[in-house]
Amino acid sequence: MVTPADASLLNYTQMRSPLGSDSPVKTIVGSDFDARMMQRCLELARRALGRTSPNPLVGAVIVKDGEIIGEGFHPRAGEPHAEVFALRAAGDVADGATIYVNLEPCNHYGRTPPCSQGLITAGVAKVVVGMVDPNPLVAGGGIARLRAAGIEVVVGVEEAACHQLNEAFVHRILYKRPLGILKYAMTLDGKIATTSGHSAWVTNPAARGEVHQLRAACDAIIVGGNTVRQDNPYLTSHLEGAHNPLRVVMSRQLNLPENARLWQTADAPTLVLTELGSSREFQELLRRRGVEVVEFTSLTPEQAMTYLYERGFCSVLWECGGTLAASAIAQGAVQKVLAFIAPKIIGGDNAPTPVGDLGFTSMTQALPLERVRWRVVGSDCLVEGYLPPKINSQNY
Repeated sequence: MVTPADASLLNYTQMRSPLGSDSPVKTIVGSDFDARMMQRCLELARRALGRTSPNPLVGAVIVKDGEIIGEGFHPRAGEPHAEVFALRAAGDVADGATIYVNLEPCNHYGRTPPCSQGLITAGVAKVVVGMVDPNPLVAGGGIARLRAAGIEVVVGVEEAACHQLNEAFVHRILYKRPLGILKYAMTLDGKIATTSGHSAWVTNPAARGEVHQLRAACDAIIVGGNTVRQDNPYLTSHLEGAHNPLRVVMSRQLNLPENARLWQTADAPTLVLTELGSSREFQELLRRRGVEVVEFTSLTPEQAMTYLYERGFCSVLWECGGTLAASAIAQGAVQKVLAFIAPKIIGGDNAPTPVGDLGFTSMTQALPLERVRWRVVGSDCLVEGYLPPKINSQNY
């Protein structure tokens, strides 16, 4: 049986493929100059990392006679789109110009008017698009509208890079859930802490800097109560002027320390997810300190991701211990894995590992990562990959 998510994914895959000449989203290979301008769009879009959800990250560049005459990016939901800022910067000179944008211009009225009509009104002669918007409200409609107005449209320039930047937005649209990213740091022998629970620091400063950048790009970070008790983390980006994600603690019973750093909400907000009827006194203590508390009848990773989707989030970073990580994987709350591996050995039969018991008894049950990439960060190695889609479509 084809699920709604499968159908959406099929439609989106078809839209992104080179189609017949009468298709509004036919892919055309751009020039080297087009590629450079699209990379500039991505640079601009990244300036709003972590701030645009539920909207995508979008940058726009307007060029005339080989010179950039206007640039812009979408700063946050509710504010004008990237194309609007670029058109404002270019002014009347935009007439007859070429605009580059990493995501298909919108074609519907939301909080802002459709950008496709704005480009038509401005008189641009050509639009170079990085990727088709998977949002059913757009989904090739913006491109079709531009072409119907006689504007040349090139689609698919630097498409892979454009998709990578907005992978969380695409996942949210297709699956009605935020993209779940499991991040952990372990030693060469697969430990995330010593037998006593001490874990500072497994990785080197360069790797920790990568984590701070990752946090700045995400909407929320989830940890369990044990991480709060053992590590007393800040869970901020530690970057001047960067976005700090919502810090989320999952705790069924609220057996948490009263003076945790996460209860300091001046620099970053904190949300505690718990079960109905858990410690009323502690809930009141948290609320007095500016911490948001939400109760669930049954608190699970799946329920947490559903709730965060409803809040408009695109990306959620799991920085939890092994028990919660295993539960998140089993319930399809994790799609992407980032594993930092340090060239250290600490041993210990009972030292914690990054993922707890999944109930597997044979190697054939092991979850294989797809689209795996790895690189060296200082003295550590970062392995990045994705769980197979079928793993995330059902519990096991």
